[in-house]
Amino acid sequence: MVAGNRADSNMSVIGLGKLGAPFAACLASMGFRVIGVDVNPQVVEAVMAAKAPVFEPGLQELMARYRDNITATAAITPAVHNSVITFIVVATPSDERGAFSLGYVLSACASVGEALSSLDRYHLVVITSTVLPGSTGGPIKDVLEERSGKTCGKDFGLCYNPEFIALGSVIRNTLNPDFVLVGESDARAGEMLEGVYRELCDNDPPIARMNIINAEITKLAVNTYVTTKISFANMLARICEHMPGADVDVVTGALGKDARIGPKYLKGALGYGGPCFPRDNQALSFIAREVGASATLADATDMVNRAQVENLASVVMEHLPPGGKVGILGLTYKPDTNVVEESQGVLLAGRLEEEGIRCFAYDPAARIEDVAKEFDGFSGISSLEECVRQADVIIITTPWDEFKTIDPALFAQGGRRRVVIDCWRILDPEEVGIHAAYHALGIGYLDDI
Repeated sequence: MVAGNRADSNMSVIGLGKLGAPFAACLASMGFRVIGVDVNPQVVEAVMAAKAPVFEPGLQELMARYRDNITATAAITPAVHNSVITFIVVATPSDERGAFSLGYVLSACASVGEALSSLDRYHLVVITSTVLPGSTGGPIKDVLEERSGKTCGKDFGLCYNPEFIALGSVIRNTLNPDFVLVGESDARAGEMLEGVYRELCDNDPPIARMNIINAEITKLAVNTYVTTKISFANMLARICEHMPGADVDVVTGALGKDARIGPKYLKGALGYGGPCFPRDNQALSFIAREVGASATLADATDMVNRAQVENLASVVMEHLPPGGKVGILGLTYKPDTNVVEESQGVLLAGRLEEEGIRCFAYDPAARIEDVAKEFDGFSGISSLEECVRQADVIIITTPWDEFKTIDPALFAQGGRRRVVIDCWRILDPEEVGIHAAYHALGIGYLDDI
């Protein structure tokens, strides 16, 4: 498949949220004609005006530059009829068991199936939303066949193609993935999707094609393995903190040089958060229980991750004077996104509130209304300087670039000697130590510098 302004390179993308909108823009940037579909009229209006409907670095630039290649609508049937491949990128919320809800996916598939019923050519349906193993070849395929009156693998193709991306770097990850995962109903479907990625990606990534059930398991397995690596590094950090002279960065730096391990995700700081890692880990554990298998390692990883906030809260309370106030720098789960879901900063604020400790917080991108939904009594601050001024103890919970360049003298404003807890070790200990009591996670020393 060759991209360009041709009918056989038209793509439809259902769901223009935090993943769907950047994916649509990336397709457009490579010459594909993209028809975006979303139930939210404000999203449709924004896309038609070449405005990014969500916060993501680089998205607005792509939307503006390739506006002639992107349209948007709320109607699925014309989008399907005027494209050769439909990507479904809608939410699959987790429930209390750790399973994923298929409600939005099945609703979209029902409409796609109805559109296929009046289409006289082969069409490929791609599920990009994360689903539990057995979902794509089960209820999803069933709905598509029932509503279309056609046979999967013969009249239309079906692929499971989840993305391995991080919010804040969605565009870079989409155009330069480590690998592309394709679960296919039939060879024709897999070949069509592989052709798209050969055009889309800048880095010629390996493409792993397999049956759908293996792809569904692989998606959860990849993220669970990464979370296990994160929790292992955090375990090492907690050990180092209790051994004078120990430094987790030195330990993990050596560890990552082993080719069997590698350096990625070995920082040793705070727990993981966001919309993917926690729930994929829990989903693998859920599906293991459902089939009568064990996922002990996934369960242990989740347990270690949940313990990180409690550990940090203990460190804060150890350094907090009676009646003292806390300033939290960082509410998003990582830099370059406005998502606060499962973020360590938000979880810490909630935990300290339980102890009756007054918290202030600043973040360059987080929406305070999103944070306020998590607990009552939260005080958001509009500037870094004001957050520091209000606090006796300052904790850096998200390693935003803005925090890496803080003037250390700021910590001494008003003549007070504050405590700075640097969770990611992004500040210079000696420079900060002139103005404040400095404490870094992952470092073993008895007294603050």
